[in-house]
Amino acid sequence: MEYKRILLKLSGEALMGDRQYGIDPKRLAEYAQEIKKVTDMGIEVAIVIGGGNIFRGVAGASAGMDRVQGDHMGMLATVINGLALQSACEDAGIPTRLQTAIKINEVAEPFIRRKAIRHLEKGRVVIFGGGTGNPYFTTDSAAVLRAIEIEADVILKGTRVDGIYTADPEKDTSATKFDLISFEEVLNKGLKVMDTTAFTLSQENKLPIIVFDMNTNGNLVKLLNGEKIGTRVQ
Repeated sequence: MEYKRILLKLSGEALMGDRQYGIDPKRLAEYAQEIKKVTDMGIEVAIVIGGGNIFRGVAGASAGMDRVQGDHMGMLATVINGLALQSACEDAGIPTRLQTAIKINEVAEPFIRRKAIRHLEKGRVVIFGGGTGNPYFTTDSAAVLRAIEIEADVILKGTRVDGIYTADPEKDTSATKFDLISFEEVLNKGLKVMDTTAFTLSQENKLPIIVFDMNTNGNLVKLLNGEKIGTRVQ
């Protein structure tokens, strides 16, 4: 296997399935089965999940809410999603731990780097909730930060689009997909992969990012088996 330890970044919106908000249990179960296939291959899996299906701090701020308060609400939303994903993974027979950047000891472990790595070495899936624990940072930044801290080999960003395009393929039918692209090209072309802070952190630490369609069953396993799925940024 090219990768021994991965960090999977999932958006909160992905958990909605066909709903307008909230969590779709069917989608959760599908994700858990995909993750199980990967852990059965012997790959260590860490996950960072967003909270946009419940609350987004930027949206709250644009509506007049204090940005720091809004971001704290968003962090709590990621913990809710983390608990839901943990439950789905355990239903699928995957030993799972939820660690959070904000202390909620009755609900989850606090993030401790060495403990997280030990969980991974023992074959447990580790879900990181609470973002970075700081306002003004997205869960993209949290994903890159945690990936660097646990020494992951790659960040896999699961989206509803099958890679990075020259334009939004849902709006521009002439948009073409990149199979491989450099960090510099992404910046020069103004392509949106992650927020600038997260992307720069990944670039500085030479941590590759693969953007792929997580909602197509089997894609995650195919990618880790070496098939050309999605777009690789390196």
